[in-house]
Amino acid sequence: MKAKCPICRRAVPAGEPDFPFCSPRCREVDLGKWATEEYRIPGEPVYLPEMGRAGQDDGE
Repeated sequence: MKAKCPICRRAVPAGEPDFPFCSPRCREVDLGKWATEEYRIPGEPVYLPEMGRAGQDDGE
């Protein structure tokens, strides 16, 4: 089975270590798009309580 790299569209065999990406570079470009919110999952936003230091809720 072959797929196309979601970043550069090159053909990538299923057994490649970076599958579905063709290279570590394309994998990192994709990660950067998630980190900068260029990619988003559709739906209502999820609101989390404000977090204080070391993951503790401000009320504790």
